[in-house]
Amino acid sequence: MIDVVTIETPSLGDRSYVVTDGTVAVAVDPQRDHDRVLDVLQARGLRLTHVLETHIHNDYVTGGYALAQATGAQYCVNGEDEVSYERTPVRDGDEWTTGALRVRALATPGHTFTHLSYAVDAPGDDDGPVVFTGGSLLHGSTGRPDLLGPDHTQALARHQHASARRLVDELPDATEIYPTHGFGSFCAATPTSGDASTIGSQRDSNPALQQDVEEWVEQTLASLTAYPAYYVHMAPANSAGPGAPDLSPAAPADPAELRRRIDAGEWVVDLRRRTEFAAGHLRGAFNFGNDGSFITYLGWLVPWGTALTLLADSPQDLEAAQRDLVRIGIERPAAAASGRVEDWAGDELLATYPRRTFADLAGLRSAGDDPHVLDVRRDDERRAGHVADSQHVPLHELLERVDEVPRGQAVWVHCAAGYRSSIAAAVLDRAGVDVVLVDDSFDNAGTAGLTIERTA
Repeated sequence: MIDVVTIETPSLGDRSYVVTDGTVAVAVDPQRDHDRVLDVLQARGLRLTHVLETHIHNDYVTGGYALAQATGAQYCVNGEDEVSYERTPVRDGDEWTTGALRVRALATPGHTFTHLSYAVDAPGDDDGPVVFTGGSLLHGSTGRPDLLGPDHTQALARHQHASARRLVDELPDATEIYPTHGFGSFCAATPTSGDASTIGSQRDSNPALQQDVEEWVEQTLASLTAYPAYYVHMAPANSAGPGAPDLSPAAPADPAELRRRIDAGEWVVDLRRRTEFAAGHLRGAFNFGNDGSFITYLGWLVPWGTALTLLADSPQDLEAAQRDLVRIGIERPAAAASGRVEDWAGDELLATYPRRTFADLAGLRSAGDDPHVLDVRRDDERRAGHVADSQHVPLHELLERVDEVPRGQAVWVHCAAGYRSSIAAAVLDRAGVDVVLVDDSFDNAGTAGLTIERTA
């Protein structure tokens, strides 16, 4: 009988898997911190025989190579991929057995040209196969086809449509689908739905299987949004064969060192929640709260190679952040500190800024005041509805466009729910803007009385 253990990485919207017959195991798309796979193997007394990569990933650094090195497992990567390490080359139709498991590789290009899915069954088992679809067929969507650049997007989109149909044509309806992406990952072409699904369920509901290729390609390409800037660094790292990460604690930093690093233009990143940061923080620090998509947005905004120093409430928060950093190839923080913000500041006065709601903003406007409003949501969100007479600078463009934001007046910054605007507020505060954080849901803007406009 096949047993699938799911290892979730919610901060990146991805899942890794261990599939086993109870004695041997195969790992699929393991994240950089592959100790989580080793923990599963040890707890269950399993022997790892193969590590399978569905594709050369664009959204994280793989742990597959290091895991195979640590366990002696075969490292299975598409034979067409140009990599700098020895691997077991896999191609469409390759099939092998390990223990009671039978593994078959299926070419499913679309997310990349060399993408593979893996169907796994146990001959004689009435439960039938399961399939690991990586960035191909997702729950209610597919992987996005534009990560290799605009010259390839049309071709990859058509491949993706055909690959989704291949999977439903060749696998039984009861086949359970285990995608790597699609649980909040920007690798999904459109939002996904649900935590579990089957081939049959997708046949009845997935747009790629309901629409003809022309309609699906047109709608999919029109719906694509911006994706994190750090993606460009992931595939080269994965093609080079990344080693095991160093997760030992970073060197501690005292107040003098923190001020020196900020003044030198380095990034000192405060991981506390936005309410705490707004109430008091080191002047010049950035805020990426560990209660949201910390690593996605930090990786998106930070100039690659910039020294990072982390600040957090506890050593456990620092440890979790450091684990997230290695997942996208940021190997070591330059320094770190935990505890109370007053201890980080020494004799320095803490900076603050106010938190307000859309109702507060509407009250000011109804009273005749007209504060400057900055919307840092994505373009697609902006088109669907925005506060009238507001400025729009998407968060991922703010560092380069911060000079477009006015000085000498209060700037009320908002997003959809408060997390991205808290990042933006810290950026603006660091740049000398008199910032007000709108810590509220955009759904409340219209009901508060603000005029909402839409762009066709």
